[in-house]
Amino acid sequence: MTILNNPFSLLFIASISLFLFRVILIKTGFIFTFKRKWRCIKDCFHVYQFFKVPEFSENMQRNQLYYKVLLYLHSLASLEDSDFTNLFAGRKSNEILLRLDTNQIIEDDFLGAKMYWINQDKTLVLKIRKSDKRRVLQPYLQHIHTVFDEFEGRKRELKLYMNVVDDQKGRWRSVPFTHPSTFETTAMESDLKIKVKSDLESFLRAKQYYHKLGRVWKRSYLLYGASGTGKSSFVAAVANFLSYDVYDIDLTKVSDDSDLKFLLLQTTAKSVVVIEDLDRSLSEKSTAVSSSGILNFMDGILSSSCGEERVMVYTMNGKDHVDPAILRPGRIDVHIHFPLCDFTAFKTLANSYLGLKDHKLFPQVEESFQNGSSLSPAEIGELMIANRGSPSRALKSVINALQTEGDGNGGQHGRKAVEESGEPSGVFCTEGANAVKEFKKLYGLFRVKSNRKSPSFNLNNDLKSGL
Repeated sequence: MTILNNPFSLLFIASISLFLFRVILIKTGFIFTFKRKWRCIKDCFHVYQFFKVPEFSENMQRNQLYYKVLLYLHSLASLEDSDFTNLFAGRKSNEILLRLDTNQIIEDDFLGAKMYWINQDKTLVLKIRKSDKRRVLQPYLQHIHTVFDEFEGRKRELKLYMNVVDDQKGRWRSVPFTHPSTFETTAMESDLKIKVKSDLESFLRAKQYYHKLGRVWKRSYLLYGASGTGKSSFVAAVANFLSYDVYDIDLTKVSDDSDLKFLLLQTTAKSVVVIEDLDRSLSEKSTAVSSSGILNFMDGILSSSCGEERVMVYTMNGKDHVDPAILRPGRIDVHIHFPLCDFTAFKTLANSYLGLKDHKLFPQVEESFQNGSSLSPAEIGELMIANRGSPSRALKSVINALQTEGDGNGGQHGRKAVEESGEPSGVFCTEGANAVKEFKKLYGLFRVKSNRKSPSFNLNNDLKSGL
């Protein structure tokens, strides 16, 4: 009776009971049953309207909208969270595809509205609240068309463009872009890799939202780190992932600020625009372009007018001595650090170059990294290529190089997460708190706290890769 009369004891018991209830829900299948029942309860308080998208029309012609919707649904991340789905082998040997099953229900969110797709026999059924229909139905269908066009665009041949000195044939020369780098071959922590890919996918699907905010639909990345740490390979991986052309701007061939604007004017949509070694160009004055010209190139009127559907990438060896105005949110959305190789990145390289997931010499390699030695991924990759016929010899050469040529910068090479700048980045700095909240909700931004020395990951600030 004493415990029951004590409000603090009752509060403690209630907290423990709630905690145990949540554990039971999460650790068992009850959480899915609970969510399903809760959705049924909510449905009782809403009126829904249904729209059918048949595979064939009345005259038995194929309905193109059906295939566009089907492709769109297969691209949704919620497909993985559904109760069941079909698995198929893709074109690549290690590719697994998720495909809808009959009567499967997929949930989608668009502009704050819940959309439900039901896969019936040769028909896709859209379930939407009547209260949301007038507001989101037409934009939602247009969004599906846009996503489909994005996927279709990936089938085209990619090109690499390089600027040349002004002549009668134009300022750009192109060659086929055949760089084989992908995120799968990138020596990057898997968690970080998923978040970078998610950021790019979110960008692809956010055209209408950017326009709703009155912003140009583009994304900008800063890649900084020592030479040979994989910045250029990362650019190629981004281009291949998005199926975007690459425009590589050589600032030494740009005559002045106006010429730089003209080059941007001649780029096309669906492209990655790259300026490499920006810090060196500014510090050594090796280009006729001024700092003001770079700032206007990043977010000036021209950039806002003709920068649509582009990913801007700038690389640097370091950003400590760069004008903070260049790095501020709005000009740079995501900062990604490329440190020297650590043991985690080494294992990725060993798997890619030598096909090794484990080896008896791995502990010696790990010990060398723990002692503060490090090499760039490019240096380790070259050693593995030269000795690819004998994995043991390749690993021994890496160990010898770490012991004799390592620079001992132990504090630099470790795999780090994201360091927070304390300021929101780029497209998240919109006027009005409601716009910020809605945009964050759209992208599902989150922060992952860690007890490690490195700070937490946040796409609003710096991504730390170990490429």
